[in-house]
Amino acid sequence: MDLLAAIRVVAAGDAPLAPGITRRLIKEFAARSAPAPTMPTGITEREVLVLVAEGLSNSEIARHLHITHGTAKTHVGYLLTKLEVRGRVQLVVLAHRTGLADGSS
Repeated sequence: MDLLAAIRVVAAGDAPLAPGITRRLIKEFAARSAPAPTMPTGITEREVLVLVAEGLSNSEIARHLHITHGTAKTHVGYLLTKLEVRGRVQLVVLAHRTGLADGSS
């Protein structure tokens, strides 16, 4: 990268990185595996899954479990990620198909 191009990059608010460095960074991060999300302690995944399967909103789950709305939302997010589903509807379907929502598993 020549000096004038580097000055323009910095003036635009970006950081000048050589393409080789960018490639190495991407390669390094792509090689790392993301840690599996875990539920914060005190509340089980099944508890949250059952409440979602019953149709409760995040606010209702929060009230039921005596946690904040944000914490309930985080718990639901963990389930979505861990079970690799796209949304609450798929989460409910999965819970019922596997029997997790009705206590048969």
